[in-house]
Formats: sequence, C-alpha cells, structure tokens
Amino acid sequence: MINHINSEIKELSVHQVGNKANEEPLNFSFESIDVEDETLQGLLQQYFLKPFTTEEFYNFTFSNGEFELNPLYSYATSIFEEERSFHDNTKKIAQYLYDVSNHPNIKPGDLFVAKLDGIRLNDQEVDVIGIFKSENKHSFIQINDTEDSLTINYESGINIDKLDKGCLIFNRDKDQGYRVCIIDKANRGEEAHYWKDLFLNIKTCNDDYHNTKEFLNIAKSYVTDKMSDEFAVDKTDQIDILNRSVEYFKTKESFNKEEFEETVFQDENVINSFRSFDNNYRTEHEMEIKDEFDISGQAVKKQQRLFKSILKLDKNFHVYIHGDKDLIEKGVESDGRKFYKIYYEKED
Repeated sequence: MINHINSEIKELSVHQVGNKANEEPLNFSFESIDVEDETLQGLLQQYFLKPFTTEEFYNFTFSNGEFELNPLYSYATSIFEEERSFHDNTKKIAQYLYDVSNHPNIKPGDLFVAKLDGIRLNDQEVDVIGIFKSENKHSFIQINDTEDSLTINYESGINIDKLDKGCLIFNRDKDQGYRVCIIDKANRGEEAHYWKDLFLNIKTCNDDYHNTKEFLNIAKSYVTDKMSDEFAVDKTDQIDILNRSVEYFKTKESFNKEEFEETVFQDENVINSFRSFDNNYRTEHEMEIKDEFDISGQAVKKQQRLFKSILKLDKNFHVYIHGDKDLIEKGVESDGRKFYKIYYEKED
C-alpha cells in the first residue's frame, strides 16, 4: 500500500515533449524548478500522487527479460545512486519519451520528473522517482477584483485533479527491475500503448496482487467460457460456482490451489478439466502464478465486480443469486414456457 501523507518533492524538472512523428519540438528546461513554496508543494503532490491508489505493481523489462537494458531502468539507477545527476537524467528521460512518440495521434505535453522522499510502501519508507505527463489543457475562469468593479477572464492550464499519465519508480527490488506503478487515462487505441509498452516497457510483478487477480480471471474464464462445453451445467450452476470462487477468496487469508479446486468445483472430473484449462491458459498467456500465495483483498474487491451473479430472463426479469442454488428450481410448463421457482423465508 502506498502512503504519501508525509511525502516531499525534493527535486523537480519540467520539459516540453512534442510529437516526433509530427515534427513537433522537444524543449528542455535549463535547470530544475524551485518547489520550496508550501502551497506549490501541496498542489503538486495532490496532482502527482493522489491518483495512485492501486496495489498493482510492475517491473521494468526489455527484450528477453534483460531489464538492465531498459533505458528508464538505467536513468532511474543513476538518479537513485548519483545525487547530482538528477536534472541531466530528466533530460535523457524526456529525450527517450520523444523518441518513442512516433505515432501521429500521440499528444504533446509537459513532462514532469520528480524525486520524492517520505513515501511509504507497505509501511517502509522508500525513495521514489515520479514521471508525469500532462497532455490536456483546461480552461479556468478567473474573477479579478479592481477598485470599483469585478472583471472576468480565463486562462488555460493543468487541472491538478486529472493526471493524464504517470508512473512511480520505487527504489525497491532493483535486482528484479525496480517496483513500478502507473497511471494512464488515455488507454484506448493503438497510440495509447506507447506509455506502458514502448516508453516504460514494464511487466506485471509476480506478487500476491498479481496472483490473486490472474487466478480469479482464470477461474471466471473457465466457468463462463469452457465448462459448459464438457459438462451439463445451466446458468444457475455457473453462477453458483462463481459465487463459491469469490467466497473462497473473501474468506481465506491464503490461497491453496488444491483446496480451492476441491472447495469450488467439488467433482473430480470438473477439477481435472479445470486443471487442463488452467495449464493451457498460463502457457498461452505466458503467465506465472504460484499455487500458494497470500490473498490480496484489494485484488479480490476489484475482480469481484466482474463476477456477475445475475440470471437474465428475456427482457422482463433480472434475478440476483447470492446464496444457496438449491433454493431456485428450474422447470418447463406443458405448453413449453420455461420457469424458475424460488423458495424463501422472509421478504424485505
């Protein structure tokens, strides 16, 4: 968990990065910016850090997984280890971003690079490098009080509540490519991939959040896309298994794959089918997931939204099934009309 309550911006540089494909310029600032003013510190920290609420982390990577060859890994290492190299390395970061901005739809913007301290990651203080890009300008109305009247005008600037793109590089796990988290609001379209894939070039950390999230994805994919191909299951059976899957992760502190399979799928034939699907899924997506790990509550909360427990009947009814599947009974009338019979004790 990221805690930035006591954070402080120690150094900050800003550069203007155009679109290289459109022959827009790259403008470097001559020196870093003074941010000693307390109000400015507070506003910048709100802009830079407030959006980072996730526990999803990444590592730098490169071709063949040789993260040491990633330019940002190299620049970050220099900043962490050589105190006087900060501004020169921020220019290298801006140049590298400019070089990969080779799609005509990539927006130009202001690039902020900050060195921060006082940030705690899982209750341990750690030095952090922040890289933030503002791509969108917003209009602001300003009221001016003169001696005998009020005037109104407007200015264009950055909305500190809307960070377009950003990443935090934590001085942790250097031997694995550092620990990184990202923000990317414009994540649609081919040009959007340049921030995560071309510029940062990162891969998901193989940690508890990743393991929890991805295993839940696999279980959901099996139940909704594959299981009915091999077994006679109706929609209520699928919902019941999805509910058991989520319930396992919500009530357990640690995950054990064999225990999960027995608790959720129960039937040996279904378990064997799931194991085959699981192995193929991991191979196809080049994914590593441990068979035992501590469960991430935040990942469960996020993935739970994707586990739909709704039985949709034509356009007339939506039935939410949260508990015992045996309390709902399916049948067909003599005239061919289908029905569900629902048993209950109390009506709210």
